[in-house]
Amino acid sequence: MPTSKIIIEVTKNKNENNINIVRRFSRKMKESGTLRKVRSIRYKQRTPSALTLKQSALRRIGKAKEREVLRKLGKIK
Repeated sequence: MPTSKIIIEVTKNKNENNINIVRRFSRKMKESGTLRKVRSIRYKQRTPSALTLKQSALRRIGKAKEREVLRKLGKIK
């Protein structure tokens, strides 16, 4: 996944306290949408490939056949 760097810079103005600088930085971060984008992709899972989907389907079919055989033999209900 390519990442792009967004540089947000806030310089201290004359007679400005640190709280205002942090407030301006937070506002610029919110306006840029950087945090929203990062949080939206934080827990994103990859889409499974066609091979993975096929293998899981074959596994399910195999297990279903095995359960059916066991059911017919009376080992499970």
